[in-house]
Amino acid sequence: MRPKDIVMAYWSAMQTNDFASAAEWLSEDIVIHWPQSRERVRGRRNITTINSTYPSEGRWRFTLDRILADGNEVVTDISLTDGKTEARALSFHVVRDGLIVGLTEYWPDTYHPPDWRAALVERY
Repeated sequence: MRPKDIVMAYWSAMQTNDFASAAEWLSEDIVIHWPQSRERVRGRRNITTINSTYPSEGRWRFTLDRILADGNEVVTDISLTDGKTEARALSFHVVRDGLIVGLTEYWPDTYHPPDWRAALVERY
């Protein structure tokens, strides 16, 4: 499989909310970086535990908004919701030997734009 297909399969597996099965697309020794909180997660088991125990109001739904691939690097823009919480993740994947071996994720917060530019922009 191409790296892009592997990452798409990972997000498809995440959609099932069976995070142990989704983790099969991750290498045992994956390293995940969350720069905004300055955290590093090492290992498939730790990320599976985090995903499985993350507080939620219901099943997580993932929407792939965009995907870009260049060689063994794949970037995804994902929207996700549990029916109450909405979030967005920009994820930079590194794929080797059919598995995701590295991942850096950014979780931007939404915010209300300042009033001063209201006449210059279009809200969506």
